[in-house]
Amino acid sequence: MAARADTRVVIIGAGIVGCALADELTSRGLRDVTVLDRGPLFAGPGSSYHAPGLVFATSPAKVLSDFARYTIDKYRSLGCFSPVGGLEVATTPERLADLARRAGLAASWGIEAERVSARRCAELWPLLGADRVLGGLYTPHDGLADAALACRLQAERAMARGATFHGGHTVTGIERGPDGAVVAVRTDRGDVPADAVVSAAGFWGPVIGAMAGVAVPLLPLAHQYARTAPVPGLDPDARLPILRHQDRDLYVRQHGDTLGIGSYGHRPMPVDPFTLTASELPFSPEEFAPAWRDAAELLPALGGAGPPSGFDGVFSFTPDGMPLLGQVREVPGLWLAEAVWVTHSAGAARAVAQWLTEGRPTTDTHLCDVHRFTGAQLSPAYITDRGAQSFVEVYDMIHPLDPPARPRPLRVGPFHVKHRELGAYQLEYAGWERPQWFEANAPLAEALPPGAVPPRDAWAARHWSPVAAAEALATRERVALFDMTPLTRLEVTGPGALAFLRRMTTGRVDRRPGSVGYALLLDHGGGVRSDITVARLARDHWQIGCNGPLDLDWLLRHAPSDGSVAVRDITPGTCCLGVWGPLARELVAPLADADVSHEAFGYFTARRLHIGHVPVTAMRLSYVGELGWELYTTADLGPLLWDTLWRAGQRLGVLAAGRAAFTSLRLEKGYRAWGTDMTTEHDPYEAGLGFALRPGDRDFIGGAALADRSEATARRRLACLTLDDPAAIVLGGEPVYAADEPARPAGYVTSAGYGHTVGRAIVYAWLPAALAVPGTGTHVAYFGERLAATVRAEPLLDPEMSRIRR
Repeated sequence: MAARADTRVVIIGAGIVGCALADELTSRGLRDVTVLDRGPLFAGPGSSYHAPGLVFATSPAKVLSDFARYTIDKYRSLGCFSPVGGLEVATTPERLADLARRAGLAASWGIEAERVSARRCAELWPLLGADRVLGGLYTPHDGLADAALACRLQAERAMARGATFHGGHTVTGIERGPDGAVVAVRTDRGDVPADAVVSAAGFWGPVIGAMAGVAVPLLPLAHQYARTAPVPGLDPDARLPILRHQDRDLYVRQHGDTLGIGSYGHRPMPVDPFTLTASELPFSPEEFAPAWRDAAELLPALGGAGPPSGFDGVFSFTPDGMPLLGQVREVPGLWLAEAVWVTHSAGAARAVAQWLTEGRPTTDTHLCDVHRFTGAQLSPAYITDRGAQSFVEVYDMIHPLDPPARPRPLRVGPFHVKHRELGAYQLEYAGWERPQWFEANAPLAEALPPGAVPPRDAWAARHWSPVAAAEALATRERVALFDMTPLTRLEVTGPGALAFLRRMTTGRVDRRPGSVGYALLLDHGGGVRSDITVARLARDHWQIGCNGPLDLDWLLRHAPSDGSVAVRDITPGTCCLGVWGPLARELVAPLADADVSHEAFGYFTARRLHIGHVPVTAMRLSYVGELGWELYTTADLGPLLWDTLWRAGQRLGVLAAGRAAFTSLRLEKGYRAWGTDMTTEHDPYEAGLGFALRPGDRDFIGGAALADRSEATARRRLACLTLDDPAAIVLGGEPVYAADEPARPAGYVTSAGYGHTVGRAIVYAWLPAALAVPGTGTHVAYFGERLAATVRAEPLLDPEMSRIRR
């Protein structure tokens, strides 16, 4: 629920995020805003007052680029930002190629960026010898924020509108009322009444969370920053771009006639937020020595500058490197705005302010949502391990499929042992081990005709194998088992469940028991929060197939408080096998104790039956475009279900297939992946999902916002493209060009993969509606190379649905 004008908001922390949030809230009409800080105002001891102030807009995550762009625009307008530009340099061929990829990301997100030669790098940075680098990426609008000045200026604007700032107030507790909601913030100088409390305490976030009984999954880590003595030949008025030498985990910025050097190359140095009193720790010269050598190698002039002096500054790192934003469901009125660096500060503050005052941010924030982690990802050991890894990977070249190094395995399903026996190549999804392909199927790949699987470049070949192509083709020809256990399953029960689901979802949930529907969860602005399947198993019993913890959080937030509806995550105690392929019925029918013919068990229906000795809930669904079922049972019976199907399927050539084949098959069928293809920034009509709305009925959350929208009014569309060259491949995030310019207001790739049945790479991309017309020619930029692509009518495979409905 959006805050009222008289809502009392208390912000804990007067760093750059807290000050930005006070400014954003008061600019939206809130006046009773109080900001508390343990230290003197605008002087520390938080990290905002020692931060180097780097602001780089380009990121693989669109949300972070959106935040950074707003931060640049706002701080530039306030006069606390210096647009000196940014220069990333490459000293290895791999990094040079990656800079071409990053240039593509910049174009996708609307950021000006230019790939430059080694000579141009030396012109931009005269202390840098052209022989030291291979090339670079120049972003002219990046620059340096004066974080302390940004704090003061935003605070002054907030105070002019009625906000109050108090320094020297140490928070000692969060007071809660009988209903569990926050009512006040306790400090060593008295209580401050509150209807909403926002923790913007930075690396002290876990301390504030503990006061309310909430785990805040961030790890404070020391990061080394050093200042040189005056550097010979350095013009103090040069305004050099921020220099990033990511091959050595370094960045360099100018301070007049000296340079500041930051390093992410040292070992992770965690600190305890419960004992930490300041953000600047004593410098460790021995830890910095390798960084100093690397910096002097890149910038020979440093050899005459003498040893640097510095400090170990504390910053916040989360398990996935993303901020923590949003309202804590378990403590009504408690919000987090944590793990936000200067780079994203104003943008993240705007998102939280919109969320608090208007009910939703205009930028999709699901990657930053405080409820994105599962319970298994909230242990102190997990937060420590993954937080430290986030530090190590700040400047690493991270492939979209790269799994974390540890802790693995964290979550395994009942088929895990079977997968290992078949030589599964495992990646990770939400902590789950998930097969990408199976080496047991290598003979199938070897038997493919020459040219059936185009060769891939090193980047596209990472975490991929020709075996995946063989598994996809075999699924189309025979029958395969897909482990769907990692997908989240919720149970919704109770006498009020029907009315609740009608309000929460866009689908027809009032059909008879045994019916399954596809539906959407929308936010109040009509944006797509998730796509789900809704199976009515009994009069007051539904099973929801959804996308993760955020869906559970959304439903729990809106569940009636009278006990008429129960929402429960049943994922950990259950498992699921997708049995798909033209021979699926030949496999299932002899094992089932019920008629599974198309006439008796139609598409999008559900039944409880037995597969051999195993009781299952069978749903006639298919995410790969082939005949088949999702078979659910309890985790303890999972191994027996696998063995029963595996033994019986040998005569049919059954195989296990992994996620790489699944992605190829679902792209051929045109099935969307929420969080990748569409988010809250898109409405159902734009995403090609208008069919998921109840005809003539908008009595669901988000429905009112869609009243004046339709397929005809959509200004952008999620379009299907194929690459014209049968051997070309892209992976996602690349810009789409029309008439040699990035297509606007969209123009970027979401999902991509090779369609082995259609013999082409398939690309889904957001395009202006005028370009999203079948037959339109476009270009997709992949590592700087323009690849011709054509918009296609979808789905590419079986538009008549004859493969599924038989």
